[in-house]
Amino acid sequence: MASEAHGAEEGGLVFHPMDQFIVKPLFGGDEIAWYTITNVTLWMALAVVAIIAMMVVGTSRRAMIPSRSQSIGELAYGFIYKMVEDVAGKDAVKFFPYIMTLFLFIVFANFLGLIPMSFTTTSHFAVTIALALLVFVTVTAVGFIKNGMSFLGLFWVSSAPLALRPILAIIELISYFVRPVSHSIRLAGNVMAGHAVIKVFAGFAALAVVSPVSILAITAMYGLEVLVAFIQAYVFTILTCVYLKDALHPSH
Repeated sequence: MASEAHGAEEGGLVFHPMDQFIVKPLFGGDEIAWYTITNVTLWMALAVVAIIAMMVVGTSRRAMIPSRSQSIGELAYGFIYKMVEDVAGKDAVKFFPYIMTLFLFIVFANFLGLIPMSFTTTSHFAVTIALALLVFVTVTAVGFIKNGMSFLGLFWVSSAPLALRPILAIIELISYFVRPVSHSIRLAGNVMAGHAVIKVFAGFAALAVVSPVSILAITAMYGLEVLVAFIQAYVFTILTCVYLKDALHPSH
């Protein structure tokens, strides 16, 4: 912010849209270790607190005529439950609590990141790759526990011509191990790109000539990011259901 103000005073325009993603220790200092409490830690904790507030506290006094928080909680519950049942099948309902937790954490982290001066935890690959790896390991473990070595049938395309099956098996195997990469990059990349664009438009707001246009652009991008915050949580969750379906029913 200081460099932006200095640039504005000199008649220029200097801003750094990626500075908003810098991880900083919460209680001062420059070094960050695995145990350091950072701004990422704070906003992840706030996401958990927000989930507890809505799903536990908000629904503690259930009534026939639901309160606003109870209505939102019941809507989220029904939405994810139906998604799991429709995409992965009824035998996947036992994994509903895990998938519901994933969705709520991502959607709350995304929405909290839209608060001015906040920090968007899902813009960091360290966070999204951890979520994607948890899904990958869980799905793979479920696949082998439920199906044994038959789980490897996921990579053998029996409907293809025999000569092509080994080649397709290699392609399927590679695509399977790429899943956590694409799963995590899709979420972090979309969230990061949107916030960076908003920051760029905000930098141009300092110029009187383009200030009205910049403010309109910021408003439009902010509205789009509200939509993206939900859509990216939905996409991450539905892909988790698709991967779970492959683990429960690996045969092509």
